[in-house]
Amino acid sequence: MEHSPEQIRNKIERLRKQIEEHSYRYYVLDSPVISDHRFDELMLELQRLEDQHPEFITPYSPTQRVGGRASERFPKVVHSEPMLSLANAFGEGELLDFDRRVRNTVGERVEYITEFKIDGLSVALRYNSGIFEMGATRGDGRVGEDVTSNLRTIRTIPLRLKQNSSLEVRGEVFMPLEGFEELNNKQTEQGLSAFANPRNAAAGSLRQLDPAITASRPLDIFIFNLQYIEGKEIPTHIQGLQYLKEQGFRVSPGYRVFDNIHDVIECCLDWQQKRDELDFEIDGMVIKVNSLRQREMLGATSKNPRWAVAYKFPAQAKKTRVKDIIIQVGRTGALTPTAILEPVRISGSTVSRATLHNEDYIREKDIRIGDRVLVKKAGEIIPEVTEVLTNERTGNEKEFRMPDKCPECGSAAVRTEGQAATRCTGIACPARNRRSIIHFVSRDAMDISGLGPSIVELLLDNNLIKDASDIYKLKDRKDQLINLEGMGQKSAENLLDAVEASKTRGLSRVITALGIPFVGTRAAALLAEYFGSMDALKDANAEQLTAIPEIGSVMAQSIITFFEQDQNVRFVERLEAAGVVMSTGKKDNNRAQPFKGMTFVLTGTLAGYTRDQAAGIIEDLGGKVTSSVSKKTDYVLAGDNPGSKLDKAMKLGVRLIDQQEFDSLIQQGDENINRDLEVKQ
Repeated sequence: MEHSPEQIRNKIERLRKQIEEHSYRYYVLDSPVISDHRFDELMLELQRLEDQHPEFITPYSPTQRVGGRASERFPKVVHSEPMLSLANAFGEGELLDFDRRVRNTVGERVEYITEFKIDGLSVALRYNSGIFEMGATRGDGRVGEDVTSNLRTIRTIPLRLKQNSSLEVRGEVFMPLEGFEELNNKQTEQGLSAFANPRNAAAGSLRQLDPAITASRPLDIFIFNLQYIEGKEIPTHIQGLQYLKEQGFRVSPGYRVFDNIHDVIECCLDWQQKRDELDFEIDGMVIKVNSLRQREMLGATSKNPRWAVAYKFPAQAKKTRVKDIIIQVGRTGALTPTAILEPVRISGSTVSRATLHNEDYIREKDIRIGDRVLVKKAGEIIPEVTEVLTNERTGNEKEFRMPDKCPECGSAAVRTEGQAATRCTGIACPARNRRSIIHFVSRDAMDISGLGPSIVELLLDNNLIKDASDIYKLKDRKDQLINLEGMGQKSAENLLDAVEASKTRGLSRVITALGIPFVGTRAAALLAEYFGSMDALKDANAEQLTAIPEIGSVMAQSIITFFEQDQNVRFVERLEAAGVVMSTGKKDNNRAQPFKGMTFVLTGTLAGYTRDQAAGIIEDLGGKVTSSVSKKTDYVLAGDNPGSKLDKAMKLGVRLIDQQEFDSLIQQGDENINRDLEVKQ
């Protein structure tokens, strides 16, 4: 019997709703009501109908969780509201101080909610009329990466809500411990490197260029905040979580409401002891004010909300044995002693090595080969030996001596008076060079995708590069590149494209990439902003450098010493000759800020630029862009096909401007904007 297009569309929609409901029961409620076989049958039937009738495929269909290939560089997304980090509390006293500040500000009874501080990757999810529209990583808090295609693969993220709500939520993508162990077993079986911990695995999986790889990884998500919702007033955080549960989200589990800080503290201490009972990593508890009205009264600093705090658990310490002590040569030539340990599980990952920092650290703690020791993760990241269990010594332990020659190149290893580090004196030390190149191409530096440690080794072994500057000559050696083992035409072209794109990363990235001792990403950004060019930085003296906040005398001297070395100057010159951008346009801090103090909301489609670009213009002129209209909104910029925000603005009496007026104001110049806005309204 022939079915009409409308009947087919209705059947497809019924199948989708069935599958959505069963997915919710299986992945979120953990309470399936049909067999896996029956679920697979429903999916196959839906897939067959969509294959036959592609005109009925929609972005929210369950078959679209793994889409096409994502772009090779994730687009940037400006968050509607900054994704602020939380201030930390490390003891009961700091939680009591937090409570005192909150109560003094609001002047009334306060309820708190406690939630697990899940060790994962924060993301923002936007829904438009109930359909999952966009998902982004936290990034720097203001600008993240659009990873929508990859987030679609996570089964606990609904592609369509129960209601046609337009909203934004915040959540934490993580990897359950059981899934993490299985993934690492697969990595090992395939001869690949194991992930360091579940957080590292989750972050790496979410940033895959191919969504199919992300889909193969056991990622999950807990939603912890309703950021905004159009046309609905929700007065408390707990009501927001309950609403999100009703819409199909898997919200942060184990949350509890308390009416006093002492019960909050008891809850935190309780979970500090029970954290190993969970199937996911937590490194603390989050305490939030429940009332959204009170949150508005408390406000936020430029970095942290004043209505929430993170109670951080102390680092876990475990007992193990030092099997050996080896030397690793860093990119600055420092010889770092490293303990080889009997493997022990700490904070979600298996630890088999721990840094011993330097010779003084070993002497101070009297660490010997064969010792039983306590190991913890400093800041839950870097394993270190914290205590030697001398009462468990057998007499067979061996003292360790720092070598007087570099184990990599045989050059003299020297400890400069007044410094803790012993350094290799060999300029051409292969260990230094290899690690310098790996640092140069890393994400925080020149961010050259496809050029990981194994490819760097391959290029060095085949004499295609000698140092990092040679990376920019690879385009002249494309044929040799293609013929490398495991490379091929497409991989080579992708790599050369990434190398070319890195030339315009910006001055701060180049400074970071140089690997100047003591100069990290934050210092590099400050130096780039202050000096504006590599030439100016190269010629800077100690007085100029230390005039910059956060640049101390030690860092200043390190920068000066770096540029005193002819080989370093020649290296920078080779980068510049290759076309790497060595200067930056410094902001004119004297520019007028006509939108200062004004809040804008954007709605509809803008011709000629995206909403993010329009938001950037407003912010450059001192304004602020938010996602929802309220009485505090100063202006709504309405493009074509505006949504419900326009109606709400009219109802609240918020001033409206269209794109023509906006463009006209920008073209007229800063001095006229304030005046014209007032006249037009």
